[in-house]
Amino acid sequence: MQRSIGKMVVGAMLAHAAIHSPDAPATICAGTGRTFSFGDLDARANRLANALAAQGFRKGDVVAFLVSNRAEIVELYFALARAGIVGVPLNYRLAAPEMDALIAAMGATGLVYEDRFAPEVARFATPRRLTVRIDGAPGPGEIGYEPLLDAAPATPPAVEIEEDDPQYFNLTSGTTGLPKAYLLTQYNNVTLDPMFRAFDLSRHDVTMTVFPAFGRVGFAWIAAAILHRIPNVLANFEAGAALDLIARHGVTILNLVPTMAAMMLAEQEKRGAGTADLPSLRGIVFAGAILPEPIRAATEARLCGRVYEYYGMQETGALVASTPEDRARAPGSVGRPLLFSELRVVDEAGRDLPPGETGEILGRSPGAASGYFQNAEKTTETFRDGWVHTGDLGALDADGYLFIHGRRKDMIVTGGQNVHAAEVEETLLRAEGVEDCAVFGLPDPLWGESVTALIIGTAAPAALDAHCRAALAGFKVPKRFILEQDPLPRTPTGKVQKFLLVERFSGA
Repeated sequence: MQRSIGKMVVGAMLAHAAIHSPDAPATICAGTGRTFSFGDLDARANRLANALAAQGFRKGDVVAFLVSNRAEIVELYFALARAGIVGVPLNYRLAAPEMDALIAAMGATGLVYEDRFAPEVARFATPRRLTVRIDGAPGPGEIGYEPLLDAAPATPPAVEIEEDDPQYFNLTSGTTGLPKAYLLTQYNNVTLDPMFRAFDLSRHDVTMTVFPAFGRVGFAWIAAAILHRIPNVLANFEAGAALDLIARHGVTILNLVPTMAAMMLAEQEKRGAGTADLPSLRGIVFAGAILPEPIRAATEARLCGRVYEYYGMQETGALVASTPEDRARAPGSVGRPLLFSELRVVDEAGRDLPPGETGEILGRSPGAASGYFQNAEKTTETFRDGWVHTGDLGALDADGYLFIHGRRKDMIVTGGQNVHAAEVEETLLRAEGVEDCAVFGLPDPLWGESVTALIIGTAAPAALDAHCRAALAGFKVPKRFILEQDPLPRTPTGKVQKFLLVERFSGA
């Protein structure tokens, strides 16, 4: 018997699924072709937890992992949760120095990584006491993942886990190179059911996770599939493969960002396919970026007639969800608060605004974090008086529907990834031939927003692109560099008037 059953902790979800549906398919790994039952996952998570204990890791220690969407990342989340070891899921889209800096900042002394990321790991300089390699021959001082599991027992680890114990660090975009980090507790990550109730998730569904599993959304869908004891196809997103996997496995519901849907629609058009080729699909859930109306309409016409949306920030988890019925009642809204979630819209003095008036959106939920890791300034700015200040602007109508009207924070959302303009600007200002610059997002039918840089100076676009790629993750690199000599438009206090730049260059 798992020691922590009876508590709202992450490991109990998998233990419950293994007790009630031990032989049912749980994880279908598209990349390796392997399928694991709930009983398999439960035993393997126990083996990994016990193996780490045998290597000297104890409750409260920190282990990073660099793994794409495959079964091992599921095992890692649940094994670490059962052992009380705090996880650091690394965003493999970051540059190697960025990932290494995170390993050091979070105090991780262990690393589990997938063979495909060996070139990046070779550039890590932070000392580690354990390195485990998935696939491929282990390098000097490394241990193979499967041999590590094979040598450990499948009995539940003898560790008491509490609801307020930290489970893993989630990383959100930062303004000065390093993302902000915050700890999610065991309790934070078992309070997911209200969101999935809004999508009518049931034991009859088959889902697919193509959202990167290193992020909070990816883990939420992994956990929801286990909570509801349904099959989950794990795959790294590629448009053609996603269409094929939906058809092959009878996927009924999945989560996408608008960019993914646009790519799938383009692939579908190239193939001459239509909704008749995806008869199993009953719902598509969108998150991560505002859903443009052309993509919504095409999705409903050609992929799936039922589109859901939800809104929240990384720090809160989902706060609001919208069903097709909600959209009919309140067109343009992102829905109403989920069960146990609350919203406020306030003015600059923190006073609640009446329905229809625009202000900052504040939220709280069982999944909300309580602060940033070793970042008191940002914690005070965002987490105040029991509420999370989202930095987004919106309004509530008289029926409680939320309408999003923009962002206070200078952030670009491109392909569902957050890019802080300040980080890109700081990088550009270090390049030769750049006197001044402004980075902003322009509307883009594929990416939602495309990162754009206006440069005052003499630098060549190719040189700027190379300079950025050496220092930033690929999704942060501007897709367009505009060179001019005239000064940037600024307010009397020196702030760049970016709205003028967006107006000027949109559609250009």
